[in-house]
Amino acid sequence: MSKHFSSSKNEYSRYIGKKWFFILALVAVLFITVLISVSVGSVRLSLSEILRALFGGGEESSRIIIWNVRMPRIATAIGVGIALAMAGCIMQNVLRNPLASATTLGVAPGASFGAALAIIYFSAGAQMGTAASSIIVTNPYSVVAFAFLGGISTTIIILLLSRVFGASPTVLILSGVALSAMFGGATTMLQYFADDTQMASVVYWTFGNLGRAGWQEITLIYALCATAFVYFILNRWNYNAMESGTNTAKSLGINVDRLILVSMTIATLISATAIAFVGTIGFIGLIAPHIVRRFVGNDHRFLIPCSALMGAIVMLGADVVSRTAVPPAILPIGALTSFLGGPLFLYLIIKQGKRRQHD
Repeated sequence: MSKHFSSSKNEYSRYIGKKWFFILALVAVLFITVLISVSVGSVRLSLSEILRALFGGGEESSRIIIWNVRMPRIATAIGVGIALAMAGCIMQNVLRNPLASATTLGVAPGASFGAALAIIYFSAGAQMGTAASSIIVTNPYSVVAFAFLGGISTTIIILLLSRVFGASPTVLILSGVALSAMFGGATTMLQYFADDTQMASVVYWTFGNLGRAGWQEITLIYALCATAFVYFILNRWNYNAMESGTNTAKSLGINVDRLILVSMTIATLISATAIAFVGTIGFIGLIAPHIVRRFVGNDHRFLIPCSALMGAIVMLGADVVSRTAVPPAILPIGALTSFLGGPLFLYLIIKQGKRRQHD
């Protein structure tokens, strides 16, 4: 018996060791991606120039480029990627739906509608010159507030369908599609009654732009992500129990209704806030958790941090592509992530259909 116990203990140690190795590998990949992102742009910087500038040395022009232009953009990409990926990971768990994310559940379109409402009717958008790049969002915090209200409204509807009417996972996704269409139509109607500057501000916002947020906004995103991460990690065992079904979780003494409500609210808050500051970013919350599940499984002790790291990597990688694909132009990051995430979404739908036929 002692021999069997020792063998099981060694096997579990190897299991945990592989998961930690994967986390360290993701950290290394993220570090390399950051260095690549700092180096590329209209002005190419060598690794030695980057390292000198990061530690306060080197030429002043290099320090200005890195700290005033590229590092805020990189920090925004990492924060937004973490927020969307963690939100997608938790939404998929508590709703027991592998297709759940801020995009597929209508949270992103709802947030877009809220942002458009703030820009058009609460004077949050303005044009400082004649160029398209001079269009700005003058009151980002009102946009954040309205974007959150728009995003949380879709969450409330989804929770009502799930808990009150007992809607199936497939119905929840279809409901998200319907809500996305409704909010998309409502946003179009708002644009119809807007003037040229307001409409340009809404369109500019929906493109997605990682260079829009300043250090104050970045700090808010990271603070919310850190708070959400602590809550999610503290409930990691509850999420693992949810993988076996709500009845099993309830039998273990877990307040499932409260867990779902609080988790969905926090997930919506961080995703809607990230979207409000940078614009519509699609499918990161769907892509990142599904990639890391192939390596760490559904153990949320590792799935949550790995999803966050993978979200940061995918977001930062997409930004590098957007800045280097058609220089000197910068492609809309929202369109790029949707282009990458769309095929994966189709693959998951087909996979779910085949599994249902097999069952």
